[in-house]
Amino acid sequence: MIRYPSLVLAAALSTAGLPALAEAPKVVTDIPVVGGLVQQVMGDLGQPEILLQASGDPHNYQLRPSQARSVQDAGLLIWVGPQLTPWLERAVASLSPQVESLTLLDLPATHRRSYAGDEHEHEHEHEHEHEHEHEHEHGHGDHGHAEAQAHHDHDHSGTDPHAWLDPANGQAWLAAIAEALSRRDPENAASYAANAAKAAEDIAALDEALQAALAPARGKRFVVFHDAYGYFTEHYGLEPGIAVSLGDASTPSAARLKTIRDGIAENGAVCAFPEANHDPKLIAAVIEGTEIRQGAALDPEGTGSPPGAGLYTAILRGMGEAMADCLGAD
Repeated sequence: MIRYPSLVLAAALSTAGLPALAEAPKVVTDIPVVGGLVQQVMGDLGQPEILLQASGDPHNYQLRPSQARSVQDAGLLIWVGPQLTPWLERAVASLSPQVESLTLLDLPATHRRSYAGDEHEHEHEHEHEHEHEHEHEHGHGDHGHAEAQAHHDHDHSGTDPHAWLDPANGQAWLAAIAEALSRRDPENAASYAANAAKAAEDIAALDEALQAALAPARGKRFVVFHDAYGYFTEHYGLEPGIAVSLGDASTPSAARLKTIRDGIAENGAVCAFPEANHDPKLIAAVIEGTEIRQGAALDPEGTGSPPGAGLYTAILRGMGEAMADCLGAD
């Protein structure tokens, strides 16, 4: 092999005076949809680590050892908040209490709503320690208790954590993510801001299209698997969904199924939507013997879409199209 030492030396000298490229901070996120928003802002500068994969239960999870190390080594944690992933709050407290954390539900710009549906939290008072009535207390290292609790029916109360289903929140979160990344990596602040602005423009365009597509669906009642869609229905002026399951992981009792059937009859529901990663037989049982149409499965966490920068808009688009197709069919 022929070597050219003079050329190698010349190349080394030519780059010696150049500034080193800034390194993006190590970002850890809770769920894929947050990871997707972070990826949009980071662009080619980095890639966040997502702790919970698409098929996992956000309320009940135990970190693997490698993930625990990632939390310890994180430069920035970006997550929805303990209302969605209580196990992560405990893990951070024990593994990395000093990590910089961006809690999206706690942002002043975040529109929050309660599970009650009629008590919207526009004042944004973030006393989340008083809002955990609906949580299972699934802490890190408390796996046995978590599994036992996961099968109990429970009423959702306090703050609804599915806030990403309001596109206005998605846009606000993009800006906050860009600011948090810029504090850790000021040399790339302009790139983060530009990426966030472009992503927000894409959400605005999709939002406008969905507003038009969902207009015929307004005023029509429908059935959903569980109470996760309040932000979406509120934003688009739709009727609230009639939830079959009282909780993300609960199995409705026979009495609950009868109550749902009675509610369907009283409210004149016209569509029922299964949910990705949940048993469609429950929805089928509720609407059996009725004339209610069954729509496409809703996927509020994007379990059926590829992770990455396109996930957030894929979730909104998929949900909007499913509802428009079924509810707007009359």
